[in-house]
Amino acid sequence: EKVTALKNINLDIFAGEICCIFGPSGSGKSTLLNQLAGLEKPTRGGVKICGQIISRMNENELAAFRQHHSGFIFQSYNLLNHLNALENVALPLEFAGIEKTEREKAARHMLGEVGLAGRMKHYPNQMSGGQQQRVGIARAFINRPQVIFADEPTGNLDSKSTKEVMEMMTRFVREYRQTLILVTHDQEMAAYADRIITLKDGEIVRQEWKEKEKEYENE
Repeated sequence: EKVTALKNINLDIFAGEICCIFGPSGSGKSTLLNQLAGLEKPTRGGVKICGQIISRMNENELAAFRQHHSGFIFQSYNLLNHLNALENVALPLEFAGIEKTEREKAARHMLGEVGLAGRMKHYPNQMSGGQQQRVGIARAFINRPQVIFADEPTGNLDSKSTKEVMEMMTRFVREYRQTLILVTHDQEMAAYADRIITLKDGEIVRQEWKEKEKEYENE
């Protein structure tokens, strides 16, 4: 059986924008995020980020591209259980070939930024869900990528932790002038975005801008 997950998608996402891909389960929003992040390849069309067509890259090229340009925040945290918080956060810098002393210094700074200065030596199973997601945020931002992809990042959190995590992510992307692409079915999370793109049956059915529309259009 042939399934068309996405169709007629023609979309520009601007540098510095917080963009929410919104819709119910099965609408195609996670598939769209995976396409934008290079985790899946489109059967037609292409995806361009930072002037490079990532949909034409092989796996090695994609890995190198993500290392320098992309950060990921997952619903299930995706921390390595055998590494403590400091080691999990420092991992992207290790892959980038940064010397141990320098990457641990950067990881300590980021853990301080997310309010976990006292949890650096704790392992994932010694932390709450909210604390684990803060570690995930610190890891995603540590190498200052241009684009952060977040797939239901608060789906496993209570309302208090959800608010804290969303305020933290939006503060970081504003401070570091990054782009955040967020997938959610939660209206409260979508409210943090500059633009909400609503999907239904794999198609964009609505785009809602906030006050930054004119600023981005002028860019």
